[in-house]
Amino acid sequence: MPQLRLALNQIDSHVGDIAANADSVVHWTRHSAEQGAHLVAFPEMMLTGYPVEDLALRGSFVEASRSALRELAERLAAEGLGELPVVVGYLDRTERATPRLGRPAGSPENAAAVLHRGQVVLRFAKHHLPNYGVFDEFRYFVPGETQPVIRVGGVDVALAICEDLWQEGGRVPATRSAGAGLLISVNASPYERNKDDLRLELVQKRAQEAGCTLAYLAMIGGQDELVFDGDSIVVDADGRVIARAPQFSEGCVLVDLDLPAARADAPEGLVDDGLRIERVILSEEPVEPYEPVVTGGYADRLDDDEEVYDALVVGLRAYVKKNGFRSVLIGLSGGIDSALVAAIACDAIGAQNVHGVSMPSKYSSDHSRSDAADLAERTGLNFRTVSIEPMFDAYMGSLGLSGLAEENLQSRLRGTLLMALSNQEGHIVLAPGNKSELAVGYSTLYGDSVGAYGPIKDVYKSDVFRLAEYRNRAAAERGEVPPIPQNSIVKPPSAELRPGQVDTDSLPDYPVLDAVLAMYVDRDQGLDAIVAAGFDPELVARTLRMVDTAEYKRRQYPPGTKISAKGFGKDRRLPITNGWRERA
Repeated sequence: MPQLRLALNQIDSHVGDIAANADSVVHWTRHSAEQGAHLVAFPEMMLTGYPVEDLALRGSFVEASRSALRELAERLAAEGLGELPVVVGYLDRTERATPRLGRPAGSPENAAAVLHRGQVVLRFAKHHLPNYGVFDEFRYFVPGETQPVIRVGGVDVALAICEDLWQEGGRVPATRSAGAGLLISVNASPYERNKDDLRLELVQKRAQEAGCTLAYLAMIGGQDELVFDGDSIVVDADGRVIARAPQFSEGCVLVDLDLPAARADAPEGLVDDGLRIERVILSEEPVEPYEPVVTGGYADRLDDDEEVYDALVVGLRAYVKKNGFRSVLIGLSGGIDSALVAAIACDAIGAQNVHGVSMPSKYSSDHSRSDAADLAERTGLNFRTVSIEPMFDAYMGSLGLSGLAEENLQSRLRGTLLMALSNQEGHIVLAPGNKSELAVGYSTLYGDSVGAYGPIKDVYKSDVFRLAEYRNRAAAERGEVPPIPQNSIVKPPSAELRPGQVDTDSLPDYPVLDAVLAMYVDRDQGLDAIVAAGFDPELVARTLRMVDTAEYKRRQYPPGTKISAKGFGKDRRLPITNGWRERA
């Protein structure tokens, strides 16, 4: 059997920074060449970053991507890397656009290309276009109509892009029909909890359907609310794992493969689902026999809490660094939410770049002040205390507020203070709200909702406690000081906006609340179904009413890392003006 050393570059890209992304391709191609690779691959839309959203509709951006691809091919050749075939994702447009109602302007394509000897020798577009959850690809792109195959070292290698694997039909059966010995799928598949298990099952199933070895190359990093966790996988034709890359870790996965030689009677023309085989022969002769190196390997899987925590760290780090910020500012209440956000921020960008402010009012307990100070000492973040009492008294003297207006005033004063420091000192503010609070509207507009990013926006309150305990446990196992004060974990959650206030004065216990929310928000179950699951009808009705009437608040909340299958934002799109209510 012919041998082939495959280099899968599980790396990050920056949306819109085409020049920097091209530099990364050159850097990692050189690294792959130094490792003796015969074929190199990069993730989906590597040149432009992913997702580009409405940039796909801007002709100048499409043309910049196309030009950069040609220049990249020339540059690789000029730097002595031209003999090494490189598969790279980019943004293209179809040359054969036909008028059709609803066709995206300019007919953009989510595409990939093969670069060799200074030329773009093959281009192809994603065939299956996802149109669910965070994906709007049917809005932006037109589908590819070919089954691309390249012959490298006497082996036929079929190519696909992300959703081409996730959907039935199309390029997977076409790969079998084409007689390919290897299928490479380049992906930018966003992270969500437990997706790694689904991904492995999918790759194993598709390899068996394609009848060949399958290499699933994933992206790493973050883009706005999305996180990409890597987890690239190579399996043989029977679904046995050959290699699996680490999660949330950038690098090159090298795999030595023994693959069947290309068939002399390899089919041409139309195959499955109307796809047309487009085969480009780069090298007919097998590579010289070589001694396989210890490559690939099976990286240990992260446990559930570590996986989610790492996703939150990667998401925040990407948002801060890719947007050119250097430091963050957090209001530290002594509570669990701001403590977890602070720990995530310190892990993401370093404690020296994290600034915390305690902003006590006359209702703030002694432990809230001391817990905030304890957190700062444990983590090493920058810390100060600024009382809001003088400001509060001034407002109250002018307006004479009471009840909810008085309570919300405290939160809004803190938000104003944070934004003033942000403007003065250049930090971005992190909003500490969790998914439970956002779901039921338990946050104050222009108060605790202010900020540029919400790191735990998609984390239910029950999970906040579990993640805090995980982070402390991980620190203890490494011989480090646990960052989150134990008192912040064990004391009853409270906004401390009036004497003796606790969250359960107005909300169900969080384990119950979160279970109801998971059914209603994440799984779109109605009132009857939730009650049938054993929950109190009155509690369910009240909770669902709170969720429905808080939609306008959620629209004004900052972006935050998505870790669930259905986060607030693009995943869940409900009208603000909405007369529908769930009723028993």
